[in-house]
Amino acid sequence: MVRSQATTKSGRPTADSRRQAVLSTIIEEHLITGEAVGSHIISEKFARATGWSSATIRNVMSELEEAGLLEQPHTSAGRIPTDQGYRYYVDNILDSAKLSENDLSAIESIGAGQEITARPDRLMERASHVLSELSKNVGIVVWPSLAENRLKQIRFMKLSDNRILVVLVSTSNIVHDKVIALDEDFTQDELNRTARYLNSEFAGKTLIAIRSEILALMNKEKALYDSVVRNAILLCERSFEDEDSATAEVFLDGASNIFGKPEFSNAEKVRELFRTFEEKSRLVKILNECLAGDSTGGDVTVLIGQENMTSSLKNCAVITASYNLGSDVSGTIGVVGPTRIEYGRMMAVVNYLARFIERAISSGASLH
Repeated sequence: MVRSQATTKSGRPTADSRRQAVLSTIIEEHLITGEAVGSHIISEKFARATGWSSATIRNVMSELEEAGLLEQPHTSAGRIPTDQGYRYYVDNILDSAKLSENDLSAIESIGAGQEITARPDRLMERASHVLSELSKNVGIVVWPSLAENRLKQIRFMKLSDNRILVVLVSTSNIVHDKVIALDEDFTQDELNRTARYLNSEFAGKTLIAIRSEILALMNKEKALYDSVVRNAILLCERSFEDEDSATAEVFLDGASNIFGKPEFSNAEKVRELFRTFEEKSRLVKILNECLAGDSTGGDVTVLIGQENMTSSLKNCAVITASYNLGSDVSGTIGVVGPTRIEYGRMMAVVNYLARFIERAISSGASLH
């Protein structure tokens, strides 16, 4: 996990390499135990290496503390990493982690079963569960709202009792259907003509844009005498009702995983964190802000502790990635846990799962 350390011609480590090695060792030990790490632990790790006396190790630990990368909790002789220390570790020390067979198998199993390939909502539900299981923290998957998708095709099918099945196909090949009820009776031929008109005029536009243009058409004289336009206005008004203002869907799993973690022993902080998880629209906004924040490069973004804008996440690490659904539509997945989290492995898990979702959706899924 740690990059090879530079040495001098004599084979002794350089000052920078010592600092990186000590910081890395403390972080990796702290991730496992949750305890402050003393100099004796470092001494044991480097007992057979040249240039690693006990005095040298204590000096390096003091330097790292002065640099703000380590801190000494209470009166303990050991050190723990600060947010800044974790940030340096993620940006400068971590190499790309290779996922274990178990991690890969768990992610690939999400796509098992025909109902998953036919139902992206089930896919997202399973994905959030696997994220929480693999991280032992909170797994979140955000599915973009239909309003963010661009229309590829709309179809109407006449049912009984003046009901109509509306089928909306997005440019990312996601299919959404709903049944609407009207006072007016339409023939299937009228429905077909209206669908052809809408597909010709509005293909490639978002539902929000289409709704806006339909409202503008209502004020034009043409709408009074053109039956196709009139029917389009009536059908769109009911078909897009609630859809063009719908928020993204959030699938969250594993919130209970934070109980028992020493970082979340403060009851009020836990309540505040749970309130954040319950406010779905706020959660979507937070994850979007994370993606727009300080990226570690590649497809994964990591925000650590105080880097989070939301107060309830100030003690958390948020690791996120986006998945693309074609065109300019994307969703978000992420893991939320304490800053004491397996950064390398979780970054690899989040990135691989995002790419897996893209592959699963592109194979032809439909949302009902």
